[in-house]
Amino acid sequence: MSGVARLREIVVRLRAPGGCPWDREQTHESLRAALIEECYEVIEAIGQADDANLREELGDLLLHVVMHTEMASERGAFNFQEVADEVCEKLIRRHPHVFGDGKADNPGEVLRQWERIKREEKGAEASVMDGLLAAMPALLRAQRAQNKAARVGFDWPSPEGVFTKLTEEIGELQRARDSGDTTAIEEEMGDLIFTVVNLARHYHVDAETALSSATAKFVRRFRVMESFCAQSGRRIEEHTPEELDAAWVAAKAAESKKPCP
Repeated sequence: MSGVARLREIVVRLRAPGGCPWDREQTHESLRAALIEECYEVIEAIGQADDANLREELGDLLLHVVMHTEMASERGAFNFQEVADEVCEKLIRRHPHVFGDGKADNPGEVLRQWERIKREEKGAEASVMDGLLAAMPALLRAQRAQNKAARVGFDWPSPEGVFTKLTEEIGELQRARDSGDTTAIEEEMGDLIFTVVNLARHYHVDAETALSSATAKFVRRFRVMESFCAQSGRRIEEHTPEELDAAWVAAKAAESKKPCP
């Protein structure tokens, strides 16, 4: 018996009468938060380049796929085989350069072809922007929207244009700040962040990953700063802004020092 077949058999047993009370009461809705958490745990394992943990987290994610398909099967909606068959057919259909007589010689052509076929499948009313879910993380959604637009030719020809746009957006934010209009400030701040995401995309940098790394660096240095402040015998909030700035500089310097051989 294959691993997937065994997993499906175990889930069926857990969900069956006399199985696990917790598993039996789960629904698509009750597992939504856990599914999101599992996705983030997979991403964390990838970021840490931890193959053992990645294997484990992918298994947990696969369990959710099997759980959701089993729940759907119980109410006669669809089953695991249908899910697998559908994704197989989609992959074949959207890769004509591999499984047919299509041609795509580089990743960019592949993505443009994928989007074209997808829109054809959805019908005449389909938009390039279809599939951008409102529930997606904001940075990821911005990056996806820009990627979709770029695939049909709506894009800056080079990063220099984005730099110019970035300067323009900073100026607009400053003018909104000077006006005191909080609604305008929020709008211009959004435009500025959107442009930064665009700049990251032009340099082939994932904005979500870059911001996550920057936040991790800030947290790491802040903890070191806290330890420096603690040496004075005072709580961190009892330090002056100047003292905090000095502790921050010291924390950055400490992090950059390399251990002696």
